[in-house]
Amino acid sequence: MTEIVLWSDYVSPYAFVAKAWAYQLEADYDIAIAWRPYTLDIASFQGSVAERDAHHWRRVRYAYMDARRFANKQGLTLMGPKKIFYARPVNAGMLYAQQHDVFRAYNDRAFDRFWRRELDPESPEAVAAVLVEAGAPQGFEDYLAGEGGAEHDRLRLEAEASGVFGVPTFAFDGELFWGGDRIGLLRERLDEKGVRRR
Repeated sequence: MTEIVLWSDYVSPYAFVAKAWAYQLEADYDIAIAWRPYTLDIASFQGSVAERDAHHWRRVRYAYMDARRFANKQGLTLMGPKKIFYARPVNAGMLYAQQHDVFRAYNDRAFDRFWRRELDPESPEAVAAVLVEAGAPQGFEDYLAGEGGAEHDRLRLEAEASGVFGVPTFAFDGELFWGGDRIGLLRERLDEKGVRRR
């Protein structure tokens, strides 16, 4: 079966609205999507809050307005976060959920809770509670402090080595498709490569 890697981050509004499109892509084609965390260092490319000028704030406001348009079409709640988060714990939770076969339940909860301002993505304890609710066993905090955190960091380096710079990014057959609005191009490429539709 053809595999597509999807690099994602729970605190990205664009990754949030692309989730349903990714699920639909997997339903439409004989593919498997391998979800991978790519934790964005937002301050490094958007500037810290204190350093942002009027131009940066216009870009930020537009980004959320645009993402809300897509969220509204899906019936999703997208409330802008109150601060810039470094989402390593919640993104490492993706790996723990996959390891325990509860990925979809965790993925949906983590996205939904964060964008309703009901989940602190930097809190290992809060992430652990969502994982348990999704059906994973206790033990996430130890996983994050050990092999899980190390795997998260290794994957981040792997993403950057392959050219990833933002989320969502789909990787297929050596080609990157950045942004949910590129899914149409990815579908064209799948058809060109003869990937079977379900």
